[in-house]
Amino acid sequence: MEADKLLLRVAEGDEQAFEELYGLVSGQVFGLVRRVVRDHAQSEEVAQEVLVEVWRIAPRFDPARGSALSWILTLTHRRAVDRVRSVRAARDREARAARYGDGPAFDQVAEEVEASLDRERVRGCLGHLTDLQRQAVTLAYYDGFTYREVARSLSVPLGTVKTRMRDGLLRLRGCLEATGPGKPHVR
Repeated sequence: MEADKLLLRVAEGDEQAFEELYGLVSGQVFGLVRRVVRDHAQSEEVAQEVLVEVWRIAPRFDPARGSALSWILTLTHRRAVDRVRSVRAARDREARAARYGDGPAFDQVAEEVEASLDRERVRGCLGHLTDLQRQAVTLAYYDGFTYREVARSLSVPLGTVKTRMRDGLLRLRGCLEATGPGKPHVR
């Protein structure tokens, strides 16, 4: 509850309240980023970006929609996932560039078709999950929810969400491997 009051003061431009809020949540923000990003230096950078963003967009916080801590941790999770995706995309671009060297220019149409086929495969494989697995995976990976938020949203215990997520991701990976490029698509 203290974080809620502090964030409302931050929204009014209160720098002292921001210092207090920073001290209160920075450890949790860094911990969440570290679990997602896994690289210490990048985790520090992302945590710093999140806290600057909290200062910048504090007026958007609506206490009627949830606690300040859950709002901040949602921002944190989204920013951390964005960083992981960005790093992965950069690595993939570099690998493609190294593979093709001075070869033909980048073919955007082929890339878009490949991405579309990948999305189709994922959608098909999501259909092989149980309802709870599919809902949990969708909330976490498409909507950016934390496990706790998924549990609250689905009204199931946190442990159940973690188990269903693990089982669902294993099942999803197996299906995607079975329907990989050049293999028949699952319908």
